[in-house]
Amino acid sequence: MGQETNEYGQPIGAPLPNWSARQVPPRRPMEGRYTRIEPLSVADHAEDLFAAYSLDQKGILWTYMPVGPFPDLGSFKTWMESACKSNDPLFHAILDQATGKAVGFASYLRIDPPAGVIEVGFIAYSPLLQRSRVATEAMYLMMARVFDEMGYRRYEWKCDSLNAPSRQAAQRLGFTYDGLFEQATIYKGRNRDTAWFSILDRDWPQTRTAYLAWLDPANFDDNGEQRRRLAELITEQRA
Repeated sequence: MGQETNEYGQPIGAPLPNWSARQVPPRRPMEGRYTRIEPLSVADHAEDLFAAYSLDQKGILWTYMPVGPFPDLGSFKTWMESACKSNDPLFHAILDQATGKAVGFASYLRIDPPAGVIEVGFIAYSPLLQRSRVATEAMYLMMARVFDEMGYRRYEWKCDSLNAPSRQAAQRLGFTYDGLFEQATIYKGRNRDTAWFSILDRDWPQTRTAYLAWLDPANFDDNGEQRRRLAELITEQRA
């Protein structure tokens, strides 16, 4: 089909005759083989999370976050009390199924049901979670809720353009780089140029297949090392 035009011959976007506004993601747990995700709770998660984050003794993981580091459990709980009440961002604790302990959190934010657009962000992975199957499955479960359960059209990842680990994570996880928004915001008294990434609903079926192949226990050897990389599997599926 050619480009859609209006009565004046001007190009316009493709019609979406069957589209309707989506629902807001529910406060309901998500569960996988390695990971459980629950709505963030001070009573259930604060102590485990603070202990996990305390392993990052230099507070490096908070450099590009608008909050933290937290000097003590009390200040962390104070922040968590407001975070748990928030609907946007909608915070979730990430638990390791093997231990039952919370080892990080992530959120849905900038939730736009009429347009079917939602962002994953405010992600804080403790050292116990980084570079693990739990971490990757957490991102898969949150994507699956957005696309499979809620029927959204676009899933976004944004980060400080100077945050190299976050940019690398976005690309490894299957997000496509969309561009740079210079002087997008200010946090902790600093300028932030924001890098934008996204996954679209049309890419999701192939991306889902790649995630499931990567998460399969057969993809890991006896030492727990991956046999095939996630990025390799995603590229292969989308080809």
